[in-house]
Amino acid sequence: MSNLCSRIVSKPPKRLQDNRDSMSVAQTNTWMNAENINNGGGISLSPPHTVSQRETGTQVSQCYSGPPSPCGSSSSATSPTVSPAPPPGTATLDPNWQATKPTVRERNAAMFNNQLMADITFIVGSPGHTQIIPAHKYVLATGSSVFYAMFYGGLAECKPEIEVPDVEPSAFLTLLKYLYCDEIQLEADTVLSTLYVAKKYFVPHLARACVNYLETSLTAKNACLLLSQSRFFEEPELMQRCWEVIDAQAEIALTSEGFVDIDVSTLESVLARETLNSKEINLFEAALAWAQAECVRREIEATPANKRAMLGSAIYLIRFPTMSLEEFANSAAQLGILTPQETIDIFLHFTAANKPQLSYPVKQRAGLKAQICHRFQSCAYRSNQWRYRGRCDSIQFCVDKRIFVVGFGLYGSSNGAADYNVKIELKRLGRVLAENNTKFFSDGSSNTFHVYFENPIQIEPECFYTASAILDGSELSYFGQEGLSEVYMGTVTFQFHCSSESTNGTGVQGGQIPELIYYGPTVNTSLPNPNASDD
Repeated sequence: MSNLCSRIVSKPPKRLQDNRDSMSVAQTNTWMNAENINNGGGISLSPPHTVSQRETGTQVSQCYSGPPSPCGSSSSATSPTVSPAPPPGTATLDPNWQATKPTVRERNAAMFNNQLMADITFIVGSPGHTQIIPAHKYVLATGSSVFYAMFYGGLAECKPEIEVPDVEPSAFLTLLKYLYCDEIQLEADTVLSTLYVAKKYFVPHLARACVNYLETSLTAKNACLLLSQSRFFEEPELMQRCWEVIDAQAEIALTSEGFVDIDVSTLESVLARETLNSKEINLFEAALAWAQAECVRREIEATPANKRAMLGSAIYLIRFPTMSLEEFANSAAQLGILTPQETIDIFLHFTAANKPQLSYPVKQRAGLKAQICHRFQSCAYRSNQWRYRGRCDSIQFCVDKRIFVVGFGLYGSSNGAADYNVKIELKRLGRVLAENNTKFFSDGSSNTFHVYFENPIQIEPECFYTASAILDGSELSYFGQEGLSEVYMGTVTFQFHCSSESTNGTGVQGGQIPELIYYGPTVNTSLPNPNASDD
């Protein structure tokens, strides 16, 4: 799913972005006025994938097509064979077509995109890219209060044709498919434009299906651009899901292809975010990349002065004083983005006892607080246990809510102080999601010792993952016992199962990997932010 999801917004809906400030989805209620509906705001969303689910009796299908990655490379996955839809109107070519369709739904579906008995025609799409789509007022009016107002309300018009220049034809057909057939067919390239048309014509069930699709497709690579779109569409739940991903995987999100295409308001909200798990130098570099792209969009030279002008007041949200002195001296101080006086004042902030007043925040971001899931009720040690000879300790787990695994807690030496080399790994369905070769020092106590991955790994609910560790050390270690198969952590529940990859004895009841360290929606036990600077 992640390969599919990362592409949804890999290419920005430019005209939507250009019109974001001039048009609010809050205008949906005013679009009951037929004139407002028929004269769209010229918004065109970037074109879109397709998953199967059932939702309150409505068939929801989201077709997979093996899309390219956000970086533009083609997917190696083979696309499934999808039978082409029959040409419009063929379902009623038989003079007795009604007799072949025993249900109201089937007969209604036969009229979808069908000229037979059509009493309204839509000309959909931007000039030069229009499509003529026939429809039936009764069907549309029974599925949308906006269509009812257009055709039967006090402001109803009698035009035989209605131009809809602000909607993509494929998205409009998706809307009609739902109204005629109770089917929702979502694709990655058109899900945003489908959400727009569902909002425009006030079809909340279709809009919710679009939001659910986007939420399940959310990754660090598309989170910033999806955040920008969710702000435009006024979808607070989707915004919150985006923030969860951006906070936990900030450094991936900031370097994603879509980050440079967000609007300036979203940029400011990201730079102002207190809970980002990112070094400040990475935020500065991301802001510079955005300013560079904005210069290109405005067709001006990307000089330091112009980049600063593009950033505007957003530059004052970057916490230059929280960088290390070396980071500031070798990057921000030499790029010409700051004025000479600002550069001097920040250097004095680093070095002088009497620090000058700065226009930039001096307090380091709090970041997220890591939480710990401990799966054993006690630990012990015995002679000849727990020994390491390059064998693997593994445990399977799943959660009921999205979290981000940061690292593991491991037991150390039971025979005095010792050093261990360790390879930690996280897998799903046999595929390695992350691994890290690191080391830790054990002081000989029964405490756990924490080892981390380079970046947090997104863990989806109701999916099994395998946590593994291969330790290299001459000393025996403590091991856990009285293991729990289920651990409730606030609003997140962990379930543990034995792993077939465990060759050193670790299982649910006892062994290694006593702790999973993660970012999640509830804080019970907290640790310092491992990404925080020591300065």
